[in-house]
Parts: sequence; C-alpha cells; structure tokens
Amino acid sequence: MPLLEPDPEALRPGTAREPAPDRVTDRSAGGTPEPLRGELSALLGADKVLWKISDLVRYASDASPYRFLPRVVLVPEDLDDVSAILSYAHGKGRNVVFRAAGTSLNGQAQGEDILVDVRRHWTGVEVLDDGARARIGPGTTVMRANIALARHGRLLGPDPASAIACTVGGVVANNASGMTAGITRNSYRTLASLTFVLPSGTVVDTAGPAADEELAQAEPELCAGLTELKAEIEADEELTARIRAKYTIKNTNGYRLDAFLDGATPVEILRGLMVGSEGTFGFISEVVFDTLPLDRRISSALLFFPSLTAAAAAVPRFNEAGAIAVELMDGNTLRASVSVPGVPADWAALPRESTALLVEFRAADEAGQEAFERAADAVVADLDLVVPAVSVTNAFTRDAGTIAGYWKARKAFVTAVGGSRPSGTTLITEDFAVPPARLADACEALLELQSRHGFDAAVAGHAAHGNLHFLLAFDAAKPADVERYDAFMQEFCALVVDRFDGSLKAEHATGRNIAPFLEREWGPRATELMWRTKQVIDPAGVLAPRIVLDRDPRAHLRGLKTIPKVEAVADPCIECGFCEPTCPSEDLTTTPRQRIVLRREMMRQVDGSPVEAGLLDAYGYDAVDTCAGDSTCKLACPVGIDTGAMMKGFRHRRHTPREERIAALTAKHFPVVEASARLAVAVADAVGDRVGDGPLGVMTRLARKAVRPDLVPEWLPQIPGAAARRLPRTDRAGASAVYYPACVNRIFAGPDGRPGLSLAEAVVAVSGRAGKPVWIPKDVTGTCCATIWHSKGYDAGNRIMANRIVEAAWGWTAGGRLPLVVDASSCTLGIAEEVVPYLSEDNRALHRELTVVDSLVWAAEELLPELTVFRTAGSAVVHPTCSMEHLGDVGQLRALAEACADEVVVPDDAGCCAFAGDRGMLHKELTDSATAKEAAEVGLRDYDAHLSANRMCEIGMERATGKPYRSVLIELEHATRPTLR
Repeated sequence: MPLLEPDPEALRPGTAREPAPDRVTDRSAGGTPEPLRGELSALLGADKVLWKISDLVRYASDASPYRFLPRVVLVPEDLDDVSAILSYAHGKGRNVVFRAAGTSLNGQAQGEDILVDVRRHWTGVEVLDDGARARIGPGTTVMRANIALARHGRLLGPDPASAIACTVGGVVANNASGMTAGITRNSYRTLASLTFVLPSGTVVDTAGPAADEELAQAEPELCAGLTELKAEIEADEELTARIRAKYTIKNTNGYRLDAFLDGATPVEILRGLMVGSEGTFGFISEVVFDTLPLDRRISSALLFFPSLTAAAAAVPRFNEAGAIAVELMDGNTLRASVSVPGVPADWAALPRESTALLVEFRAADEAGQEAFERAADAVVADLDLVVPAVSVTNAFTRDAGTIAGYWKARKAFVTAVGGSRPSGTTLITEDFAVPPARLADACEALLELQSRHGFDAAVAGHAAHGNLHFLLAFDAAKPADVERYDAFMQEFCALVVDRFDGSLKAEHATGRNIAPFLEREWGPRATELMWRTKQVIDPAGVLAPRIVLDRDPRAHLRGLKTIPKVEAVADPCIECGFCEPTCPSEDLTTTPRQRIVLRREMMRQVDGSPVEAGLLDAYGYDAVDTCAGDSTCKLACPVGIDTGAMMKGFRHRRHTPREERIAALTAKHFPVVEASARLAVAVADAVGDRVGDGPLGVMTRLARKAVRPDLVPEWLPQIPGAAARRLPRTDRAGASAVYYPACVNRIFAGPDGRPGLSLAEAVVAVSGRAGKPVWIPKDVTGTCCATIWHSKGYDAGNRIMANRIVEAAWGWTAGGRLPLVVDASSCTLGIAEEVVPYLSEDNRALHRELTVVDSLVWAAEELLPELTVFRTAGSAVVHPTCSMEHLGDVGQLRALAEACADEVVVPDDAGCCAFAGDRGMLHKELTDSATAKEAAEVGLRDYDAHLSANRMCEIGMERATGKPYRSVLIELEHATRPTLR
C-alpha cells in the first residue's frame, strides 16, 4: 500500500441516517454473483463485464423516478457481442435491457437482470448524399449528429429538449420528437431504414434488397405471425379507423399498430414496430435518417399573456401563420427557470397566472423570413399581451443570443422546475397530448387536478401540437405520498382518455409509469394485439419485461426511488444525464450524474453497511481521483450543478492536516517551488536526451507506487523542456495592459521541433506591433492563479495564493486602471472567478476593481484589428479548452486561427482533454480516454498547424495525437511578422 494512501473513511457520510426503503440490500454488496459473472466474462471478455457493487448502483438510475439494480452490466463492442448476449439470455432464461444515454423519463433504461450499455462503442455519423441522409450509430447524441449535418445545411427531424445528451438509438426506440417534430418530422416519419438485432439474434437490415427473403428463411414463424396480425387488423374496419385516429395527434403509448397498416411486408412492418418499442423488440444497431433542411433565418419571440386561456387561444393563429414551434410556459415554470443562468431575474416575481408562448419561424432566405415576420406581426397586433416584468419585450427578434436564451429557459423545464423541488422529493415527469383545439381546456383541467391533489401546479409543452408536460414531486419514502401520487394518476388517466380522447404519452414513450394504464387508453382489443405482437417477436420474453406491457395495475408504484439529501451543490440534481457527454471520465470511470447517484446510495445505507463499504472503496478512484475538475458539467447542467466542485471538496476531506500544511507551505514559498520545478524539468529533459524517457518513466512510476499515485506525477515523453529563466524586457511607461505570464508558461517551454519565439516573447512582440504594448512586472515570479491548490482541494494553500495574486494584480494594474492580460485560459478563469470565495473581504473589494482579460480576447479584439497578416498556414485544427468554454472565448480562438490559416477546423468531438494541470500526469489514463474521439478525428487528415491556448492542454493533445500543439498567439505573431529571419 502506498505510504500516503487516502483513507476511504474520510468520504463516509457524517450524518445520522435511517435506512431507506429502496436501499440496496446487503446481499448485493459483493456485486454480480457467480456463476453469472464468470460465464459472461468467459463469453465476452472480463473488460466488457461490469460487476462491482459501485458499477451496478451507478447504472441503477436514469432520468426517471424509478430505480432498479441490475445483476450485471455489459459493454458490448459489436454485433457479435450483442448476439452472444441474447443467445446467453435465451439459454439461461434471463432478461436483457439495452441502455444508451439513460435520459429516459419513465424507467425504460433500467433492468433487473442483464443491463447492456450500448452508448460507449456505438457512436458515429456518416453523412450520405450530401446530407440528404445520414447513417448514425445508436450511441450518438442528437446534437452530435446535427453538428455533422449542419455543414450540409441539414438536420434531423426529431429535436428533443435533451438533444445534448439523448442518443439517436433512444430517440428512435421511444419515438421522441421535441419542439418542432410533431407527427410529421418524428422518427417514424423520417427514418429511411434500420438495422436491428431481433431477440433470437437474427440481424435485419431493412434497406437490404433481399431483406424479406432472408428474414423469411431465418424467422418463418415470426413472418407468419406478423402477416396474420396485419390481416386481422385490416379486416376490422372499426379498429383500423381507431388506429388511424390515434395517430392524428402525438402518441407514443404502446406499440405502433399503424405499422401493420403502413407496412406491406414483414420487414416493413418490423421497421415501423421498432420505432417506439422501447427496446422490447430488439436492439437498434444503426439508423439511416432522411434529413430535413436547416433553415438558418430565424425569428423568435417570447410573448406574455394574462392567462393560460388567452395564450392557448393564440396558438392556432401562429400555427396558421407558419410557425415551426409554439411552446407554452405557465407562470410557475417561468418563475422556476430563474435558476437557469441567463434568464432574467425579474421573472421571479411574475404573477402566477402569467403565461408565455415562445414562437419561432424559420426560413431559408431573407424573403421568406420577411414574409413570416409580417404574418407574425399581424397576429401579434390582434393579441392582448401583457408586460409583467421590465425584461419583457413581446417582440420578434433575429438576435441569435436572445433566441438561444429563450430556448435555454424553455428546454430547462424539467431540470429547472425539478431542481427547485423540495429537498428529498422524487420527481415524476409526465407528458400527454390532446387535440390542439382542446389545449386551453386541458391546461385548466390539469392545473386544477394538480392543485386538488396537493401538487405544485406547473405546465409547459409543445402547444402547437397539443402536447403538454407537467411535473409531480413527492417523497417516495412516505406511503401516504405514494398513495397521493397513485390517486392523481388514476384521475389523470381518466381525464385524458375520457374527457379529451388524448394520448397518455405523447413523446416520452409508455415506460413503467403508464404501462398499467395502456388498456385504459387503447381498449382491450388493441391492447391484446400488442401483447400478441410481443409474443410473435419475442416469444421467450427476453427483452425489457414490464416496460411497455404490464398487467399489474400498481406497476407504476414499483421501484420508485427515494432522493436522500446529499451535499448542497449536488442536492438539486434530478439525474437527467445532460452532464454526461461533456464529462472527460465518461468512458473511463464515472460521470457527474453517476457520482451523485453513488453518493445518494451511500446516504440510503445505514452507517457501516457492507454496501456502503463497497461504494466507499471504489469512490476514491472512480469518482474523486478521475474527475478532471473542469466543471464542464456545470455548463451542461440546466441548473448549473458543479459536480467538479463537489469532487474538489472530497479531495479536501481526504487530506490530512499534515498534507494541508505542506500545501500551504508551497504556496508561501512558491518562488522557490517555481524555480525548483523549472530546474527539475530542465534536468529531466537533459537526462531524457541522454538516456531516453524510459528510465524517467520507470523512476516516477516507482515513486507513485511508494507514495501515492494522486500526489506524484508520472514522467511523460511529451513533457517539454524548461522555459527560459528570464522573461522578455518590457516597460511600464506607455503600457496598454499588464501582461501576466502564467506559471505554467514560466516553467515549461513551447513544443519541440519548431524554432521561434516563446509564448511570452510572442505576446510582447505582437502587442507592440499592434501599438498596444504590454508590461510584465518583475515580481510575477512566485505568484500563481491558485488553480494548483484549488483543483486539488488544498484550501489553506488556495487561500494564501488567491489573496496574494489579487493583491499583486491590484498593485500592478494601478488599482485596476490597466487590464490584466493572462496567457493561459485556465489561469484567466482562476483569477477572474475561482479565487473569489477564498479572498478576504478587503481583497474582494480589490478584485472587483480588476479587469482580467484572457490573452485570446486581448489578441482578437484589441490587437488583430491593428495587425497586417503577411503569411498564413494552409490549414489549422484548433482545440478549445474547457476554460475557454467557461470564459466564453472559443469564438476568439477561432477568429485568431482564421486570421492565421486559410482553413480552420474545430473537431466535432472536441472536448476537455482532462490534462487538468497535472492530472494528466497523475492519471494519464484519464487524458487518454478523454481525448480518444477528438484525437481519432484529428488523425483523419493532415494539418499545417495544431493550435490552442493553454500549455498543459497542448501537451495533453500532443500526447493524444502525436502532433505538436502550440498557442495560437505564437502563430499570430508568426503570421503578422513583417519579415522572417
């Protein structure tokens, strides 16, 4: 055991706890039992079998109110693996559930036996026919697919609010639609073809020219059964008419019986049935979509009405005017969305009866946009709108930033309203549809029902399509609350079906909470046909039992999850999963959602239980050590939950008093530490030149084993040599800004293999060239942005350096009269934002007077307009860092790159590299995993330049790609130098 191995007990919850009714029981503490674990490891390989109790718990939750612990989690890589899993399940009488993003709202992504992760190895987008079609892997997010299609002026039809996280496979399996899809742009209507694996293991490609012949040969009984069902349905005129009527509005409840009417052959019928089947008919391994035009001319307005009734009455008029989206938000929804960054604060005081419509028109050209705007203005002129807050304009706009803000507020409905629920309550998200003409009545009836059953009344939805969403929060640990929820659901289903002849699920698919009410909506005849369809396709009942079909009338009450209180920063989490695609450790250990899920399970346990012990044992590495701390999860989360901050807090809790004292000493004596670090890098570089990097790697790995992997960095061949001891000479007189070279740029040199100026020399040169000289204070040595201590959770050292840098910066900038230009984006973020909580009151006042400017912003906005470009590279690929995302200066990085290169590419899979200062040297496997997709994309072609603006991230990307990344400011200096020497 390493000398300074952290004690897992430091992370044990310190609160007195009663065992939760849904806690994982002690008999599961050992994880997957034998022989199940051994047999699957032998079948697939041990690396594809997740069996620890922490693995099972982190996969037991999704975005729904349900929680089921799988017996084992499998991570297949190809169709052979999937077929082997299904064959094993058949032979052993086991069940299989497929899970991708886990953004499902009704428990579709959970299983009680074999759970199969089909996200990790199932991504990819192939654009076909210049964008007219796209072949997409099921683990690809909708947003990622649309990024690839946007270059061709196309997009997918389905546009769910969870597009940042939900996967294409899940969208098809649930027939999820979204803001604009309605019943004409959803998966059922826009799919060109599917490839899927049936429960028997048979693979079907519906686009294959001999698909029906091959299916008939492989599955004669299935084909006969589907043909028989088709004939039976078509012979019943009343049933046929009912089926057609049910799909005149949005409906994802039950199986798509219209597939029997629309498909002429068994393959065509299966293609339709797979849409919305929620993984109960097979595994969708590939989809080909017919794409739609991406109309880029957008006009939007957020219009406020005095009541729901008034807003609903306006919806048909905007539909007639050609609006592609008309979204409704009631007063409670609007007020709750104030928690979303960028939403006007004065919405918090909106009257309860206020209602807003977000109306959007999209056109291909200016003439089309102007025509839509005239039609929209004519509608608005006849409306009685209100102005309940100063921020309300009630006007259409073309401003992209304003429009994005409107949509951010609308798309955050579930998370914003859910995040403001009482602590400890479970969240149920329901959606239903009624004929659009009945929208106002349905809103009023729903709100009355919510209030009568003691639920906070809130409603939002796709008003253009009669599709409403609402939330229910209750304590699943209290039987009385569960019964209250049940009573509500009974009345709700009666209301939707009997009064409005609506759909109990419009776009979220049946799931566990509506399965018991399926027959209430469809009637016994159609429901029995659905059961028979399941029997024909999956006679052994292998796939996803109880998710679409369930005869238990109380099935919606089984598996409800409690939400125990956790650390304040994470407590509002509703486990939606929006954070997961941005997380650098997503494919290595855990995601932000999973870190919170694991913490909640600890809180469900009694102190000292075997399950808690198993979770604590794994949590240190899986959650704390391999968190990059980049906080991009905060950017993705609609309510800004910063799981990275929680992990930094846990790192602090694991520190001994001695470690904290040592960290504080390094901050106090940082001039010596900095000089020593630069010397150590120089010596290591010299040794590496003589004997190679191998011995250095061996030495540091031995030291890591002896001391602690999270304290001793590993030497990597990509580590550059030492920076020059002296910084460029500058003058304070006449300076336009104070230039602060970050300590990382004072310790490490630039990439090897290209002669030229250092970063500091380049910044000084290009600033002077633009007529805006900068001054480097002589006493910058020994100061730091404090991120070193902040990222590791060393609070005392962080506090020392945070106050030191602010005091120094205030003096250097003459009390804030000059801007402070920082040449590493992570350090800019540190000084501008992250130091603030650790400052004394006096220094907070000084900090408010500072203007901290990232060097990218300085160069793009202050220098570039004054410079002449004399030479450009042919092509450049850029790596935006996570700090740039936080600072909002990715656009400036691109602008500078475009000035220096004829072609600039930002990889579609660009993300945080997870080098995170020195974390890439402490856990190189984290950076390897985080950069894999981006590196693969970069490696598809050659570039003349590889650019970024943070030295450690450049090292991380060089390690990933084998290409020398350098600062875009060095490239800018080279491009604007009048003559080269």
